[in-house]
Amino acid sequence: MKAPGTATDQLVADLRVADRVHAAFTVEPGEVLAVIGPNGAGKSSLLHALAGLVDVEGHAHLRGTDLLAVPVRERRVGLVFQGQLLFPHLSALDNVAFGLRARGVKRAPAEAVAREWLERFGIPDLAHRKPRELSGGQAQRVAIARALATDPDVLLLDEPFTGLDVSVQMALRIELGQHLRDFPGIALLVTHDAIDALTLADRVLVLDDGEVAQVGPPAEVAAEPRTPHVARLVGLNLVTDGEDLIAFTPDAVVVSLSEPEGSSRLRWRGPIATLAPHGDAVRLLVHASPDLLADLTPAAATELALVPGREVWLSTKATAVSRYGARGGTDHTGR
Repeated sequence: MKAPGTATDQLVADLRVADRVHAAFTVEPGEVLAVIGPNGAGKSSLLHALAGLVDVEGHAHLRGTDLLAVPVRERRVGLVFQGQLLFPHLSALDNVAFGLRARGVKRAPAEAVAREWLERFGIPDLAHRKPRELSGGQAQRVAIARALATDPDVLLLDEPFTGLDVSVQMALRIELGQHLRDFPGIALLVTHDAIDALTLADRVLVLDDGEVAQVGPPAEVAAEPRTPHVARLVGLNLVTDGEDLIAFTPDAVVVSLSEPEGSSRLRWRGPIATLAPHGDAVRLLVHASPDLLADLTPAAATELALVPGREVWLSTKATAVSRYGARGGTDHTGR
């Protein structure tokens, strides 16, 4: 994580978007904050509020100024939308230069900056192509270059890899990571992919039902998820046990047709919802209050004659789980 900035360099926000989202957070200069959560949690609304695209109450202080009080056209904010949303009638060069031209920069210097950014993203030869002549990955590079060309104080990235092929996502993720490391401002990245949060972010903010459920370094959030959505993103089971949460991997789960013996085992029962190949294993989703994942070998699945709808017992050793407070605090794992 990057070193903390001064109080005025930080973005200190407390935002309320309609009755759907209330999020208070602080972001350091040079830091990337990933915003994750289930669909409808308010992730995009949070970014659009900072960009001035939706009505919002509260404040977002940066360098002694409340961004929310600044006219939208004057905010030093760069926004990358889902699906690029380039201006279809403009060339790639003109798209990247658009923000500078809108701020009064003359054509020649604006185009010079735009060409520099196209060069940085390795697409200078696409300068005169229209968006319809670009691939998805090329168009998203143009969209990110357009947001960065204005030298924003705050960069907002709304699921920038959505709709791209996996190989294109991987390449663009690496490129974006390089640019974010050099970006001196504040970056907020909305994503539904754990890989983005783990590889691009310095910290992760989890939104759930419009509220902040968890904030912390990516590795910490992945190791101790506090919402079912995050647990699923990182491939863990999450169970509430009184005031504690218990997290464990699907391969730590034993599947049986009869109730397991031994007081050291945690156990659940329920019908199989789905079973499907998962790498070298077969992954079960079992409706066991809560829903749980279990991995077992194909041979074991065949031997047990597992099919959707069949009742099974799931169990795991107490020593195979991570146990921690539901609201944070000292970690007291069972390992």
